[in-house]
Amino acid sequence: MYTRMVDKITAKEYAAEIIGKKYIIPTLGFWEHFDQIDFDTLPNQFVLKTNNSGGNLGVIVCTEKSKFDKKAAKSILEKSLRRCVTYSINREWPYKDVKPMIMTEQYMSDDSEFNKGGLSDYKFTCFNGVADNVMVCTDRASGDTKFYFFDREWNLMPLNVRGKNTDPSFKLPKPDCMDEMFEIAGKLSEGIPFLRVDLYCINNRPYFGETTFFPDSGFDPNILPETEKYFGKKIILPNKL
Repeated sequence: MYTRMVDKITAKEYAAEIIGKKYIIPTLGFWEHFDQIDFDTLPNQFVLKTNNSGGNLGVIVCTEKSKFDKKAAKSILEKSLRRCVTYSINREWPYKDVKPMIMTEQYMSDDSEFNKGGLSDYKFTCFNGVADNVMVCTDRASGDTKFYFFDREWNLMPLNVRGKNTDPSFKLPKPDCMDEMFEIAGKLSEGIPFLRVDLYCINNRPYFGETTFFPDSGFDPNILPETEKYFGKKIILPNKL
């Protein structure tokens, strides 16, 4: 099941079964090799990605097809197909048996003031069906992505270096659909001791991103020791273990 949940293709099917298709970004196609892609059938804007990598590895965003660098895209995507860094280097075992594919997604945009620097994503820390907090990721397009943790009441939580060094009264705009996203994340994590559920809020609608079992493969230098203890106390392993 974990392998199905990290495969970017089958993860959508898994999520749709639980929360419904309306929260899933449409897939336009998938292929085993880059040369199989018929770019004439793709819209002017689209996203190419490999299904066997975590985070932004193997992700290509095309905003204008006439200027799309196919050669560069092929090099990046085929390298990702040949070797799943998330497993081979970072040792995240659910990726081991993912069959490498290239997929194309619908390009999603949001013209709201908060998302002008690129789509913000929301990463929910969940414990067996309960979404405890959300990490808001902003300013990705600037090259200086900022990460802030908030609780369900939208209070800043000092769970990482930036949060600890930020005034506790600091606020970011709370999306209108945030309560709905907390609910969705909780549903997707039911029965799993620890899971990070990544969602987007696009034009005030939640969309599924991916599920993450081992954020940064356990090596995030910005997570504080006290945060590790806080998370650890909330992880309840099944009795059979």
